[in-house]
Amino acid sequence: MDNADALLHHTDTGQSWPDALRAALPGELDAAYALAIVVRARRMARGERPVGYKVGFTNRTLWQRYQVFAPMWGCVWNTTLQRGEGSGRIALAGLCQPRIEPEIVFGIAATPPPAPTLQQLFECVDWLAPGFEIVQSHCPDWKFNAAETVADGGLHGRLLIGRPLPVASLASDAAALDARLAAMRVELHCDNRLVDSGQGANVLDGPLHALLHFVLEQQRYPGAPALRAGDVVTTGTWTDAWPVIAGQRWRSTFDAPVGGVEVLFDIASTSPAAAC
Repeated sequence: MDNADALLHHTDTGQSWPDALRAALPGELDAAYALAIVVRARRMARGERPVGYKVGFTNRTLWQRYQVFAPMWGCVWNTTLQRGEGSGRIALAGLCQPRIEPEIVFGIAATPPPAPTLQQLFECVDWLAPGFEIVQSHCPDWKFNAAETVADGGLHGRLLIGRPLPVASLASDAAALDARLAAMRVELHCDNRLVDSGQGANVLDGPLHALLHFVLEQQRYPGAPALRAGDVVTTGTWTDAWPVIAGQRWRSTFDAPVGGVEVLFDIASTSPAAAC
């Protein structure tokens, strides 16, 4: 079993990486992305379909805590994506140390041009929606380096997308949408108890800037697939990532008109997680 197959095995089983696998993984980001592209190809070969991307570590307020000091990205799959309008249920079985993140998700209308401006990128976006990304780490106790987060699928576990809003209904150009999202706030509740809050500016000064950073980084990596019409991109958590367990009901509330999304976790996790 090579490294790509070993990573897939742990993704499928929800088991933490053993020390031997961690030692065998690349320590540099470029090599980690090259390995992630191999894993992507093998997931596609076995029938999974990529439907977009997650962008992680865009929230600068968390960099010191997790000792990762730049954004990274990974794939979202038809097997990990759920569209729930206002609510949904997510099974935790098979996830490793799952945590929840409230984010803004973009729906892509067209492939961005090379090195797009913020306005050109805005013109490639169809809609945005509130979302919950359920992230996971196969490194014990959520202790990892940047290359390990890339090899670990960008820490992506599941994505629940709420009710989409056309971007044209929110702003007429990139500058207006950027300012509106940056100023927006979110509250995160677990079982009707306020757990955390955050602001759009936390994610690289705003979700549209986070999307631009991702597109520019993706375009510079050899072999990385281009963003396509119909893809979804989730742009990073506005709060800390909070551990979740089965039986909990979590709810996000973004400022109007974005609203929020609610999720019930209904199957026990395969790995321990602290209650909120």
